Amino acid sequence: MISSVVMHWISSYGYVGLAVLLMLGITGIPVPDETLLTFAGYMVFKGRLQLIPTLVSAFAGSCVGISLSYAIGRFPSLWLLRRMGHRLLKVSEERMEKAEAWFKRYGKWLLPFGYFVPGLRHILAIVAGGTRLGWSVFALFAFSGALVWSVTFVSLGYFLGENWQYAIAVVQRHIVLIVLPLVLLVAGILVWYGGFRRKRR
Repeated sequence: MISSVVMHWISSYGYVGLAVLLMLGITGIPVPDETLLTFAGYMVFKGRLQLIPTLVSAFAGSCVGISLSYAIGRFPSLWLLRRMGHRLLKVSEERMEKAEAWFKRYGKWLLPFGYFVPGLRHILAIVAGGTRLGWSVFALFAFSGALVWSVTFVSLGYFLGENWQYAIAVVQRHIVLIVLPLVLLVAGILVWYGGFRRKRR
């Protein structure tokens, strides 16, 4: 049902529909983002959309959506986190400050990978805002992830053509198995690098 609505929006509203749906999906609205992007690539394959405008619309919608999630974390939830977080989660303010410091230093590297795990990209952006990760740093990592993510799934739909639905089903089923090793690799490198720097001091 949701997929049919997505197809209708893209078929009817084209690039604007693609950008708006991605923006909503990344801010937490239940939109099947990967299906949306792959179908858009299929529409390019069929000649209903052009490749460059499709990629620009996908990238723009993703950037706006992830920025809104960052803003949600940066402003209202930050106040709640400070006021209520340590009571509700039974976590001391000192530990919360350490968690914020960790995310500022290392968590930004998770932002590009988070795009490939449904639901995680939205949460990571809120956490980034809540920990006051600088906007320029957030934009660098989040927007680069948006670009890679958009190009990947649009290309998938374009190159697989009529088989796009089967392909997206396989990818969605195994996406965690694909992305998790990459996340663990980056996390391992960061831990090693942090330990190496401490030893040199």
